[in-house]
Amino acid sequence: MSKAGVLTIQAERLQRRIMELAEIGKIGDTGVCRLALTPEDKQGVERVRQWMEEAGLETRIDPFANLIGTWKCEQPQQPVLMLGSHIDSQPYGGRYDGVIGVLGAIEAVQTLKEERFTPERDMEVVAFCDEEGSRFNKGLFGARGMVGRLEEGELARTDRNSISRREALVAFGCQLEEIEVYQYEEGRIGAYLELHIEQGPILDSMGEPVGIVSGISGPLWWTVEMTGFAGHAGSVPMHMRQDALLGAAKVIVALNELVTAVPGAPTVGTVGQLTVFPDSRNIIPEKVSFTVDLRDMDLERRNLYEAQLRAALEAITALHGLTYEIREDTNSEPRYCAEAIRSVIRSQAEDMQLTPPELMSGPFHDALTMSYVCDYGMIFVRCKQGISHNPAEYASPEDISLGVELLYRTAKFMAVSNPEA
Repeated sequence: MSKAGVLTIQAERLQRRIMELAEIGKIGDTGVCRLALTPEDKQGVERVRQWMEEAGLETRIDPFANLIGTWKCEQPQQPVLMLGSHIDSQPYGGRYDGVIGVLGAIEAVQTLKEERFTPERDMEVVAFCDEEGSRFNKGLFGARGMVGRLEEGELARTDRNSISRREALVAFGCQLEEIEVYQYEEGRIGAYLELHIEQGPILDSMGEPVGIVSGISGPLWWTVEMTGFAGHAGSVPMHMRQDALLGAAKVIVALNELVTAVPGAPTVGTVGQLTVFPDSRNIIPEKVSFTVDLRDMDLERRNLYEAQLRAALEAITALHGLTYEIREDTNSEPRYCAEAIRSVIRSQAEDMQLTPPELMSGPFHDALTMSYVCDYGMIFVRCKQGISHNPAEYASPEDISLGVELLYRTAKFMAVSNPEA
């Protein structure tokens, strides 16, 4: 039997929904800008809510703007089986990041309902709010809110237009008075499954349509503010300058040198945002704010690089007469998928005549947060050349359908069986 012949899900329905959602917040021919808690995000959530209800799910939006669709069984014998991802995007994003995990989960559950399957546990599909963190510089907001892992000051964070997350939630329609008391009770979520594009080139280079995730590397996010002294660009001698941008540039180079020191190592480091004040061509920069994103599958190695980067910051700022402050935005150790769930995915893939490779995820996902409250498993879908967070992001309908079929089969097994039993 060919791989295309094993499908139970309705691939055309799934693809139609993916393309329809891509029209909301569309930029250019294939790009998407659907930032968390914006009108575009709200429109997307409402459209996804309609599809959840078409699938026969009871829907609600919680105080953290998570959209949750529930299938209640008559006599639940086990904690809830949750499936999901996110539909918010980067400012310059693609059609598939997060989206196939939400719409794929809806398709999986809708297929189960259409074949009159009877689960022995409640099943929930979740479109988590603000996984990306691109608007308020702190991701996984909805997932962390749901399980009681928000940090102090989260609602006071502001975007580039000085709109706070609190204001954005109110505008979205959330009831903030419920935030302090709302979260899933301990033990309520039994397991979490997430389907996602790989966002890397491994599956594409191997010619494999899907993969099994072994774990998620630990992200460390900083916001660094470096301060010097402004002066006239034409009159201050070079040796007397306190140029904050020069200092920042040297730190960026130092970060790159650290993470590339060992060829082929899985450590990655990125500076993705940089703001200069006073931002004039003939004034020496007085303040520079920039982000640091450091990730590794090995926490000990990541901690070593963090210490070395801090030492470089100290030396560079001392050399140029600068001061600096670091705000830690995210800090998580690597989190590994439950072996019992990975075993189920392997078995279901074998039934589909697939031999998916197993690989770590460099990007974080909502599953990272869920791993602190329950076992989790993830399925990756190949994306062309590993391109993501870019309008050129692409995953074929055939690969997505295979990934969703594997998700459907895994969920079907886990809805009546405890993989650890």
